[in-house]
Amino acid sequence: MSALAELQERLTSALGASILSATQATGELTVVVRRDDSLAVLQHLRDIESFSTFIDVCGADYPERAERFEVVYHLLSMSKNARIRVKVTTDEDTPVASAFGLWPAADWFEREAFDMYGILFSGHPDLRRILTDYGFHGHPLRKDFPLTGYTEVRYDEAQKRVIYEPVKLVQEYRNFDFLSPWEGMLPGDEKAAE
Repeated sequence: MSALAELQERLTSALGASILSATQATGELTVVVRRDDSLAVLQHLRDIESFSTFIDVCGADYPERAERFEVVYHLLSMSKNARIRVKVTTDEDTPVASAFGLWPAADWFEREAFDMYGILFSGHPDLRRILTDYGFHGHPLRKDFPLTGYTEVRYDEAQKRVIYEPVKLVQEYRNFDFLSPWEGMLPGDEKAAE
């Protein structure tokens, strides 16, 4: 039995109903946990299973789901040379317990997930915007975020001041052929024959 399979078995037996699913892919274990038990699972991984290195926490948006957001934690165990991904689902109104008490490095990552997706973290000491402007409304990485009708703030070097202007998302038409750009360098390259 592989080390990941053993870890998966230990976690499912120790944490029981807290784990909704566990899968292995590309040498990493992904565990989906109940939102209410997320902090207990993260603490178990840190204290019992030696996943002491916090890599990051990020968000993902699936607007077709009832719980549209996934909060994804990436952890590393140096002693086991293993990585684990922990996923928690939530909606727009229900907070996820902050991992700041376990890993202070989670601070800015959780603030980014709040700013970009609107994911709430209970117990976070300073949950406020980190990447967008103070008066910004909305969450830019949500799939339903409108691409027009907003203003951008930037420093204009010619005017030597901060200016506000409407967001312009112009892009010229581009024709993609989706073939290798390394013309003739790879065997079987379709462009090499032309």
